[in-house]
Order: sequence, then C-alpha cells, then structure tokens
Amino acid sequence: MNKLGMILFSIAAVSCISQKEYTSPAGYDLNKPETFDMPAILDEISGITFDGSSDTLYAIQDESGTVFHFKPGNAELSATKFGKKGDYEDLSISNGNIVVLRSDGSLFAFPLSETNLNEAVTVKEWKKAVPAGEYEALYADPVSNDLYVLCKQCEADKKTNQVSGYILQWSGGELVLKSPFALDGTTIEKKKSKKSTLKPSALARNPRTGEWYILSSVNKSLLVADKDWKIKEAHALRPSLFPQPEGITFDKAGNLFISNEKDQEAYGTVLKFALKQ
Repeated sequence: MNKLGMILFSIAAVSCISQKEYTSPAGYDLNKPETFDMPAILDEISGITFDGSSDTLYAIQDESGTVFHFKPGNAELSATKFGKKGDYEDLSISNGNIVVLRSDGSLFAFPLSETNLNEAVTVKEWKKAVPAGEYEALYADPVSNDLYVLCKQCEADKKTNQVSGYILQWSGGELVLKSPFALDGTTIEKKKSKKSTLKPSALARNPRTGEWYILSSVNKSLLVADKDWKIKEAHALRPSLFPQPEGITFDKAGNLFISNEKDQEAYGTVLKFALKQ
C-alpha cells in the first residue's frame, strides 16, 4: 500500500471508531452525564449506594475500611472507619445497616445510625459468607432486606455462559445464605461469534422497571436483565466517560449513577444520568 493509501485507510479507521454507536437503556442517555469529580481519597471509588430516603450518597474505596458519605455536588465529605485495610468492592444498605462486600466474599455490617457519631462503630463480620470466589457486586432489596451477591470469578462458572449469584437474608441479627441463583448470559452469547466471560463489578435494580442493571468494568459494558436474570440488553460504554466503571446505583427519583475509579483520568468520578421525563 502506498503512502496515500495508508493515510486514507487510517482516516477511514478513525472515522469508523468515532462513529461507533453507544446505546442506552430506555429512560437514560449514557452519553450525557452530569459529572461529579471525587476528592483524591476516592480515587479508588469502588461502590456507591443511596439509603433510599435521602440524597446522600454512600461510597467505598477498595483500599481502606472506610465508608464515605456526601451529597453529589457538595464538597463536604464525611468518613466512617469500620475496618482495617482490605479489598472492599461494594456496599449497600439493608435492615438499618451499611453492609460492605470484600472481594473474598466476606461481609461487614454496622448501623447506618452510627455513621455520624464521632466514635467507633459496632461492626459485625461474616467471613467468606458465600462460596469461594472473587466478588465485586452487592445489592440490597429495600423491601425484603435480602442481599444479592454476584460472583466476578467463580470456578463453577468457567466455560459456561452464566454467573453465579447468592441471596442472603437476615435471621436473628445474622446474615445467612438463603438461596443461589444464576445470571443467564445465553441471550447475549447468541449474538456473538466468540464466547466472552462476564465479570460483574456492580449490581443495582431499576426501581421503575424491576430490571437488573449489571456493570462490567472489564468488558466496559452495562447489561440489563429481566426479573428472572435473563440478559435482555448489552450497552457498550464510551471509554472517555467510563475509564473504569466500578459502582452503580439509583436514587429515589429513579436517576442512574455510575462511579469510575481514577485510572488514567485526573479524578475518580460519579456520573449522574437523569431519568428522562
């Protein structure tokens, strides 16, 4: 190929990439967020959640046993220490407690009411509360208080098109395993020529539709599954907006929030996608 041909080929390739279509689930535009830059302490922001009754966002970062809470857009940041250093990946609020997931499947819980106290919090720990594996995704049902945990990498899921999940419930103040479930990737696999491993990094449920929203940082995608965990949609995420998406949640108004770790960007971020009226 001569020099002119190489130039024309390069221009065509760049044009093709720039014209890649980035779709969005109904009700949201994943290409037009309101962006909140995080302070340096949250460069490694790995999970976010609301308590369901306010506009206060709770966040975890994956290097410190500390829960942070703040109102998006407000520079004031509060911190609650609950444990030593560790690979903490997600959090949710259940049964009046903040529950934190560590990557080995261990869970930590302390009362939500203690986040504003200037004293040590009362922490309960369940070591490896789910079968052996690597975990990053946690969701708490606001009605039943059941906790849903999705595996990122489990032995049972190798060479399959499913992701193992587990439901835990409260019993006498303790978290106990209730039942397993599986995220079914059959539908999405049929659309691809090669099998791609699903590696969930965060989980939330759309309060309007009841659909499951599964974030995959490795795959740079947002999956939407029905109430029976069958994947209906897959949306590629624009790398410039989602350098390392690790957290997902909805506020009480149905707005969607996705957080990114710093990666190569100047700051960790929380992106708000307003519900279309």
